[in-house]
Amino acid sequence: MKVVILAGGFGTRLSEYTDIKPKPMVEIGGHPILWHIMNIYAHYGFKDFIVALGYKGQTIKEFFLNYYALNSSFTIELGKGQIQYHDVHPCDWRVTLVDTGMDSMTGGRLKRLKEYLGNETFMLTYGDGVADVDLKQLLAFHQSHGKIATMTAVHPKARYGELEIQDGIVREFKEKPQFKQSWINGGFMVMEPAFLELIDGDNTILEKEPMERLTLEEELMAFHHKGFWQCMDTLRDMKYLNELWDSGTAPWHIWT
Repeated sequence: MKVVILAGGFGTRLSEYTDIKPKPMVEIGGHPILWHIMNIYAHYGFKDFIVALGYKGQTIKEFFLNYYALNSSFTIELGKGQIQYHDVHPCDWRVTLVDTGMDSMTGGRLKRLKEYLGNETFMLTYGDGVADVDLKQLLAFHQSHGKIATMTAVHPKARYGELEIQDGIVREFKEKPQFKQSWINGGFMVMEPAFLELIDGDNTILEKEPMERLTLEEELMAFHHKGFWQCMDTLRDMKYLNELWDSGTAPWHIWT
């Protein structure tokens, strides 16, 4: 099954880093967050990736073209043009990198991948979020209901402390709790090819007209994930994810 990763946005809220690289290439523990996301899928056996490129897409291309050189020691014989890699960790991923336009919206990027997807069910996520979601369970849930699309719904973590107030008196204070009621789109979606027909073109935002139409037609289901989920929108998010990695307790690193 193919896994689509949207990796073409400008990442303006993380401009400290995205001025020089696309957001999916911002690192956690020395590895791009894109690599972390792909490892999550690979752990569950999903290793056929299609990466939708846009802003500074050449940086992502260079990463994969030089994957072993960047992740291994090596000896190069310049006269012969031969390279011998040392301490290689073989990677059996299949990675298709597709330029989907500098200014295309999320829906437009997906539409441009139609010829690569064929007429099969596929997975889709964003290039800036990690989670410990069980992708096998997600797929089984999608296959069980027969609808066009499944979205992983997550509880976002509050950025600030939450107060419960009655009659002006603070009855309860929780420092950065998980929201109890709010569910948001956490990515990690599964879709049928029919979804592509709901996208008009490059200017279509995935989360607007196509998703809204699915909800009206009751063709969008939610897979509730109550475990770890975190996007990397800001510098604070990036630092938080790196702290988790450095502590050795990164919840999404579930294959260790």
